[in-house]
Amino acid sequence: MKAEQDVTAGWSAERLYQDARTEIAAGNWKDARTRLEAVEARYPFGGYAQQSLIDQAYINWKDEEPEQALAAIDRFQQQYPNHAGTDYMLYLKGLITFTPPSASFTKVTRQDPSERDPKGLRESYESFNELISRYPDSRYTTDAKKRVTWLVDTIARNEVHVAEYYYNRGAYVAAVNRAQTVITDFQGVPVAERALYLIYLSYDKLGMTDLRDDAKRVLDQNYPDTKYYENGLTESVNNWNPINWF
Repeated sequence: MKAEQDVTAGWSAERLYQDARTEIAAGNWKDARTRLEAVEARYPFGGYAQQSLIDQAYINWKDEEPEQALAAIDRFQQQYPNHAGTDYMLYLKGLITFTPPSASFTKVTRQDPSERDPKGLRESYESFNELISRYPDSRYTTDAKKRVTWLVDTIARNEVHVAEYYYNRGAYVAAVNRAQTVITDFQGVPVAERALYLIYLSYDKLGMTDLRDDAKRVLDQNYPDTKYYENGLTESVNNWNPINWF
C-alpha cells in the first residue's frame, strides 16, 4: 500500500504557521492542530515554535480537548518560563480547569458546582492567583480576579458540604476540622456562617461545652441575625452559578 503523501513536506516554519492560522480562523481545529504540531516537531527552536504551543493550547481548549491543552501549556511553561505570553497561558490554564465538563449541564441538573470534585476548582484558583500575583497589569488580570472571587466562595462551600457529610454520619471531630478550614482559610465568605453553626453543633454533640460556647460566641458576634438557631441546617445557602455569571 502506497504511503499517503505529506503535502506539507518541505514547508518552512512560517508557511506551516500561517496555514495553521488560516485553519484556526475557519474553526478547522483538526487541520490547525496538525500544522502547529508540525511546526513544533520540525522547527523546535525559534518564535514559530513558541507561538505554535500557545495556539495548540487554545485550539485544544476550543476543541474540548482539555488534557491536550494542559499538556501544551505545561510544555510551554517548561521551555519558555519567561516568555511574554506567559500571562495568557496562565489565564488559559485557569479557564480550562475553571468549569469541569459536567458544568455545562448545571442548568439542567441544578447541581451546585461546589458539590463536585474540587480538584479542578483548586487548580483553576492556583493558575489565576499566579497570574494575578505575577502579572498585576495584564489584560487578563481583571477577569481572573472575578473568577478567583467565585472560586474562593465555591471551594469554601465544598468544605462545608464535606463537613455536613461528616456531621450527618456522626463523625463530629472530622466535621469540626473541615468546617474550621472555612474559617481559617476563606475569611469573609458567606458560607462561613454555616461553617460556624456546624462547629457549634459538632462540639455540642461531643459534649465539649466550652468549645461549643466559644463557637456560639463567634457566630453571634459575626452574625447577630443568624437564622440557623431557628431553622437549623435547613437554612438555605446562596448558590452562584458560573455559567450565568460569566
